[in-house]
Amino acid sequence: MTSVRIAVAGAGGRMGMALLEAATSTPGVSLGAALDMPDSRLAGRDAGEFVPAARGVVVGGDIAGALGKSDVLVDFTRPEGTLAHVRACRAARRSIVIGTTGFEPAQLQEIRDAARDIAIVMAPNMSVGVNVSLKLVELAAKALGPDYDVEVFEVHHKLKVDAPSGTALKLGEVAARARGTTLDKDGVFARHGVTGERKGGSIGFSVARGGDIVGDHTVFFAGPGERVEITHRSSSRATYAQGAMRAARFLAGKPPGLYDMQDVLGLK
Repeated sequence: MTSVRIAVAGAGGRMGMALLEAATSTPGVSLGAALDMPDSRLAGRDAGEFVPAARGVVVGGDIAGALGKSDVLVDFTRPEGTLAHVRACRAARRSIVIGTTGFEPAQLQEIRDAARDIAIVMAPNMSVGVNVSLKLVELAAKALGPDYDVEVFEVHHKLKVDAPSGTALKLGEVAARARGTTLDKDGVFARHGVTGERKGGSIGFSVARGGDIVGDHTVFFAGPGERVEITHRSSSRATYAQGAMRAARFLAGKPPGLYDMQDVLGLK
């Protein structure tokens, strides 16, 4: 099996640690470099101090140097940092796996533009289970039809800065597309006071933040006399990291383009 060399961005964060663990324990993947902010407490230190299997890889801030040692960059950071890394990958002709969420439309367009030159996997959630759930939501929305009201509920830890989560939005987008509409037209993101009756065809979102919850998502299809619930609960960031490793292996030898986890898992 050909080994894909991974550079991990945001190595000092909780997700970064999970990615380092995955990159040093997944067949077909090896750790080429670890990146973090220059002022990080881990900058200049051996990654083996906190992930023993990563010993010998020093946490640095030189993106060009990291890409020189790697085939694929895996980035679960913040939009601004991710975009800087996308530009560096484009210049170096390296592939990138993007798990970052919270992009503005112009930022998403920049990523689409970069995909003309490099291969990119971008998904709001890399978990294999979540991506199977997306497929189930698509099937349910098509089969149940407009008589079933759709509501998306999500809960995350108190440190999450964007809402609804990228995964919740993706679940809603999949349901909307299966119904022949869009969230721009039918998404409902706030309810307060006297709202009146529910508008037919609307797709509602509810958000909660608290504690250290990794991530729970439920899509409700509430119809006449019954309710269908599709739920995914994450208990560890390792699920996202393992999905990211599958995405990195998928990119090996792929032509430029913008891919998602449905491509990676063969669900399209």
